[in-house]
Amino acid sequence: MANTKDSHHIITMDKTKESSTPILPMKEIPGDYGLPFIGAIQDRYDFHYNQGADEFFRSRMKKYDSTIYRTNVPPGPFNARNSKAVVLVDAVSYPILFDDSQVDKENYFEGTFMSSPSFNGGYKVCGFLGTTDPKHTTLKGLFLSTLTRLHDKFIPIFTSSVTQVFTSLEKELSKNGTSYFNPISDNLSFEILFRLFCEGKNPVDTSVGTNGPKIVNKWVFLQLAPLISLGLKFVPNFLEDLVLHTFPLPYFLVKGDHQKLYNAFYNSMKDILDEAEKLGLKRDEACHNFVFLAGFNSYGGLKVFYPSLIKWIGTSGPSLHTRLVKEIRTAVKEAGGVTLSAIDKMPLVKSVVYETLRMDPPVPFQTVKARKNIIVSNHEASFLIKKDELIFGYQPLATKDSKVFKNGEEFNPDRFVGYGEKLLKYVYWSNGKEIDDPTVNNKQCPGKDLIVLMGRLLVVELFMRYDTFEIEFGKLLLGSKVTFKSLTKATS
Repeated sequence: MANTKDSHHIITMDKTKESSTPILPMKEIPGDYGLPFIGAIQDRYDFHYNQGADEFFRSRMKKYDSTIYRTNVPPGPFNARNSKAVVLVDAVSYPILFDDSQVDKENYFEGTFMSSPSFNGGYKVCGFLGTTDPKHTTLKGLFLSTLTRLHDKFIPIFTSSVTQVFTSLEKELSKNGTSYFNPISDNLSFEILFRLFCEGKNPVDTSVGTNGPKIVNKWVFLQLAPLISLGLKFVPNFLEDLVLHTFPLPYFLVKGDHQKLYNAFYNSMKDILDEAEKLGLKRDEACHNFVFLAGFNSYGGLKVFYPSLIKWIGTSGPSLHTRLVKEIRTAVKEAGGVTLSAIDKMPLVKSVVYETLRMDPPVPFQTVKARKNIIVSNHEASFLIKKDELIFGYQPLATKDSKVFKNGEEFNPDRFVGYGEKLLKYVYWSNGKEIDDPTVNNKQCPGKDLIVLMGRLLVVELFMRYDTFEIEFGKLLLGSKVTFKSLTKATS
């Protein structure tokens, strides 16, 4: 690995002049795939049972003394045709995953495999389409225009929905002494997204009733099962591996519930579906795409993001809480309410949200296929990736790169304040650089700005009501488990 002095030189040049890139030596990509079939299974067991995701990628980085290396990535046989990948785990090489002129993401969304189109009405939804597909342009354009049109509804819908969150938290705390945040957070996320896309209608008044989050959780789990380990001590590893990771789980397990979810959206999205028809799309295809956008992309991301946000703020303690209280209440008072202009005057809130997305990116894996031979560089060297090779990014290591982020393994609420904003180009949670915008020609998340805004709004609404709080946290299948232990109501 490069020494600190050399790597500092590289990053300094990167900040001051993008085109002034040092010439790096060419090296062979280290690593191997082991024996055919057996190597992929061994690596899958390391990933799920022997090491866990983080140690799986970290240990290989140390073993090969490189942030670019070869290994099998899950799920392997028989969920994925190919498990052999070139892995990227540093901040400098990572953006190649977003360069659609050099890489192709068609059929890759959750990892190296594609879940059955049955989960989406038989359609290949936008997330799995390549950027050269005309339908990708049409669907992504519809997503972006819809979000632009609904922009002024974000804050009113959020503020009217979030009250129930704090009512539920206070009620549970009073009754039990603790309050489990995750299900409350899930309900909030689902209600906001449904109301946003479904003309303000509350999901409890539709075919999903109060079961919306449970339905989406089950629907997403069945599709992501090849990447998930349940961690059940009474279930032998080989049995779980056989059931979850070897073959795709069937759609029929969620068919009835998914139909209720689809019907709720279809019957409540008249304006959006009318617009889709004008663009030449079938109403049912457009609806399945919006269910995926709202349920898998957005809700799935918020399911991880919101508890993580509360975890990091909670563990930072009263000193950070006091600063957030002052910034938030001052800006809201000056603006006469919670408005976009008020939120724009909260640099610490913004930094806390971005730092959470850096520490715990909701989608940890990115997979692409090289369109042609590509030269990719990290801090120390350049490497040749050949046409049609899989490239796999593990984002939680890339966005903690110590050569870019000082004390990158630690949560720093002030990291992106002031001059630190220049580091936002190394925040990649949205399948793109944070300084870039989603377009019809890239695969960056269309709801990127919406998710960031919803994070900032949660922090604002929390500290408008409370001075400080205490939490405890643990791990879940996806993200963190967060439990509130106390809430101190606002005193000013």
